[in-house]
Amino acid sequence: MTLTAESPQTPEGPDDPSDGPVGGRGSLKPVLDILPDAVYENPTWKGLAYLARDLVIYGAVVVGLILVDNPLAVLGLWFVGALVISGLFVIAHDAAHGALFSSKRLNRVVGTIAMLPSWHVYEGWVLGHNRIHHAYTVREGFDFVWHPYTPEKYAAMSKPARLRHRIEWSWWGAGAYYLREVWWNKMIVGAPPARWRRAVRRDRVIVATFVALATIALAALGWSADGSVLGAVWMVLKVLVIPFLLFTFVIASFVHVHHIQPDIRWWPRREWTKWRGQMEGTTVLRARFGLDFFFHWIMVHVPHHVDMRIPMYNLKAATDAIEAAFPGSIHDEPLRFRDFVRNTRRCRLYDFEQGRWYTYRQAATLGGTRTTESATAA
Repeated sequence: MTLTAESPQTPEGPDDPSDGPVGGRGSLKPVLDILPDAVYENPTWKGLAYLARDLVIYGAVVVGLILVDNPLAVLGLWFVGALVISGLFVIAHDAAHGALFSSKRLNRVVGTIAMLPSWHVYEGWVLGHNRIHHAYTVREGFDFVWHPYTPEKYAAMSKPARLRHRIEWSWWGAGAYYLREVWWNKMIVGAPPARWRRAVRRDRVIVATFVALATIALAALGWSADGSVLGAVWMVLKVLVIPFLLFTFVIASFVHVHHIQPDIRWWPRREWTKWRGQMEGTTVLRARFGLDFFFHWIMVHVPHHVDMRIPMYNLKAATDAIEAAFPGSIHDEPLRFRDFVRNTRRCRLYDFEQGRWYTYRQAATLGGTRTTESATAA
């Protein structure tokens, strides 16, 4: 992989990320010092209870999709399926951080199981998410998730590539971005560094085996119920594939609202600090309508970036402690779908030197202004 906005280089280790202030706070130590010990408590029974609950709901959705053909009921089950797969993914995400259990082995087993419905590779996720995204959040050339293109790079792209960018950076195309850039490129076909290659390959085999066995079983059920190839294919699509695709939209929108909005800055390499990345580079979004039943408080994201060891059910308490000690330092607002749509319309291209987002129209105007300025200077 090469170091580009589309596919940043996977570093083998820390690139001397600054702990010192650059025009302001730099270190996270003052934040870590004020977090109470209680936010790190993670009793084994609690993590297993969340896992069991979500697995039961997921199993019920699968059974429902197998048995039900009513279009409205199927749509409702798809919606719930996408949410519960997302919930299982958040549980796996916590396990991958070592936050869910004190046992490393239990974290790995639970994380691997909980990632199967989302077709994610446990060790591949640990590599990309823990070691890269969290280590270099909103840092130019390193954080690969929703890494912005500059107006100049966008202008230099081919027409098909610009069209793909417009689709993937729209609210309705976010799932396509995640499916290609994160799931396919990083989970499935990306070449990990040598030290992680064996573990990633093993987990890819586990995921492929799960998908293959589920496909065979569902195709057999579909054939027995309908007696046709179309019935077999539809059963696989209805129960396995479509919920997965809907999940990719959910997770893509989660990550987008965590790190992309007009007042979140992405930093050039030498100006980035841990404070800027982890305190200012993400959000606290308060889910309503009982959605944390499925979201598991992952939208309360700042404390998770401050310290990955905080389990999901303690993120609100950690936020309270941070806001009391550093009032006004973090983005804290309600979670609203319309804000996600607004952000996708306003945040299309990014100028790292100016620290601002542009729409495509603004970027086109900017290009003309720069051309005029260059001609005047000449």
